[in-house]
Amino acid sequence: MNSVSVSSPGLARTRSTVLRNAVSILLGSLLLAVCAHVSIPLWFTPVPVTLQTFAVLLLALFLSPAAAVATMILYLAEGAAGLPVFSPYGPGGFLHLFGPTGGYLLSYPFAAALTSWLRRRFAAGGFGTSLIAAATGSAVILICGAAWLAVLTHQPARTVLTLAVLPFLAGDTLKTAAATGVAAGWQRLGLRRS
Repeated sequence: MNSVSVSSPGLARTRSTVLRNAVSILLGSLLLAVCAHVSIPLWFTPVPVTLQTFAVLLLALFLSPAAAVATMILYLAEGAAGLPVFSPYGPGGFLHLFGPTGGYLLSYPFAAALTSWLRRRFAAGGFGTSLIAAATGSAVILICGAAWLAVLTHQPARTVLTLAVLPFLAGDTLKTAAATGVAAGWQRLGLRRS
């Protein structure tokens, strides 16, 4: 009997897609870690300014919803396991997820999924749609961060807004616009090359 090796082009494509997604997820978690270390503490709030929001939104604009969520979960798992991927201002490791920035961190999978889904659902990711999707994701991060800080500190809403939302609005607006601009520019560059 002859043994016949059957290699399907579809199977090769599937393997290639799986490998490409795995590499994208791993590199995405690395980008988040690097952006977490671009961090500036503020004297009046326990929440530092970081570039993490930029990375979350950028990855969500580039990746499918499933890949974006997988990237965020991998990043959180790396941090919970004790790898130095979270902002250097905090306890690190698993305890970091229960500190003042825990609400922001734990919102990343939801914000990334929503941003990615909105971008793909409406108008195939044009600049305006991408900007609205990214702004929605940014709002989810801020709301979850503020809600967590309110639970953690038992402060009134006005104080929580002063600590967890208002200081970050201008920066998050810039990060949202920058992430959208990079994604739109990359998409245009890809269309020109094809």
